[in-house]
Amino acid sequence: MPGLQTGRARREADESGVLTLAAAPIGRAEDASARLATELAEATLIAAEDTRRVRWLAASLNVELKARVVSYYDAVETRRTPGLLENLRAGQDILLITDAGTPAISDPGYRLVAAAAAAGLRVTALPGPSAVTTALAVSGLPTDRFCFEGFPPRGKGQRASRFTELAADARTQVYFEAGRRVAVTLAGLAASHGGDRRAVVCRELTKTHEEIVRGTLAELAAWAAAAGGGSGAVRGEVTLVVAGTDRRSRRLARAARDTPGDADGPGLPGLPGPRDVRGGLGAGVGRGAPEPPPGG
Repeated sequence: MPGLQTGRARREADESGVLTLAAAPIGRAEDASARLATELAEATLIAAEDTRRVRWLAASLNVELKARVVSYYDAVETRRTPGLLENLRAGQDILLITDAGTPAISDPGYRLVAAAAAAGLRVTALPGPSAVTTALAVSGLPTDRFCFEGFPPRGKGQRASRFTELAADARTQVYFEAGRRVAVTLAGLAASHGGDRRAVVCRELTKTHEEIVRGTLAELAAWAAAAGGGSGAVRGEVTLVVAGTDRRSRRLARAARDTPGDADGPGLPGLPGPRDVRGGLGAGVGRGAPEPPPGG
């Protein structure tokens, strides 16, 4: 069947190297697992987003690197992948590590993983920290369903379009954002999702100057705009967590789609009329009271 390995392919895979995705601490070096220290010490080839960063991490863990360390960052990812794939085919194991968190999650690694998987080579992971799940866990927002959107588009039109698509999503949303764009992004989310939608800004997670700011999107946008003496630049690594729509907001959205306007009132076709007891004319998505997180 297509996609299944033949006996010959399995034998070749058994003779090939293993690609291990190594999750690195998102803040303090002491958060690294004992297994990560062992893998760094025993590795013969390390593909690192920043070679200086991985050497710093090894030194912090009292590990002497014996491996050949090659850079594997965004700008060289496409060019370096074929050579690393050949290393794997030749039987050499590769430890792939990024500056922080899990490789391939808004970090280099996807192309090499996809190429190795397509070639039938073994890919495994050394699990560990991720800013996505860490921010979600500390946010206090519902965690039973969520989506990770990575970095929002930089272009104003594309960003607005993406946020509009997500505004009615019931899932909690997690975004990465550069500190200098946090104020603009929060303002855009407030415009699309509603200024009273709950959200959390997680800055410098697990680091010495960790800061977790909770509020509505409007409040957080004002907070970010005032950062840096009014420059709107929030310092450090930032993860945003935004609540999904609650049940009441979804009912209003469905009413807006399905209920014809009042013939005698100013309502528009497809929108609830002025006597709609569920919120009145113009009640929008994201305006209701937040839904409590599930138990357990």
